Amino acid sequence: MESSTTHFIVLALTRAIVEHRLQPGTKLAEQKLADHFGVSRTLVRQALFQLTQNRLIRMEPARGAFVAAPTVEEARQVFAVRRMLEAEMTRGFVQAITPAKVRALREHIAAEKAAEDTADRNELLGDFHVRMAELTGNEVLVQILRDLVSRSSLISLMYQREGAARHSQEEHVEIVKALAARDEARAVRLMQHDIALALA
Repeated sequence: MESSTTHFIVLALTRAIVEHRLQPGTKLAEQKLADHFGVSRTLVRQALFQLTQNRLIRMEPARGAFVAAPTVEEARQVFAVRRMLEAEMTRGFVQAITPAKVRALREHIAAEKAAEDTADRNELLGDFHVRMAELTGNEVLVQILRDLVSRSSLISLMYQREGAARHSQEEHVEIVKALAARDEARAVRLMQHDIALALA
């Protein structure tokens, strides 16, 4: 029961950070969070520890927990790892492409386009990459990419230009076209450009 409650708090806070309802640098007071979720401070502390592991928050001795504010160098490193990882994922995806996988990605893109709320759209744009990982059937890749996409969302909030999200949605359409055509080189090139957009 305790672990599922902690997991719920982790998910709720992650979502609030990713959706930009909690801004970088925001202090996360244990007692306020305990009151908000109706749980003990111990469970809140466990959740905050997990978020520290995911690099979404940072703990400061004698000051408490704060939403992380990644440096430019850390941002570059996160996106460098994503470019390497997702280039290989895209290559593998092209090799194992099926009509069902293409359909699943097109459905996801339709949801991106239909999203009226900016936070929902931004979350779906990040989830496109996780969805691709899920369709490969590699659970380790899914977990790693989910963590990287969460960190990327925080970075994008701090460094991304206005309008980049719209371009990202258009890029996803082109990526799926390239995947469906089994055009590996174009799919990889588009994927790396899409990831770079988040820091544009």
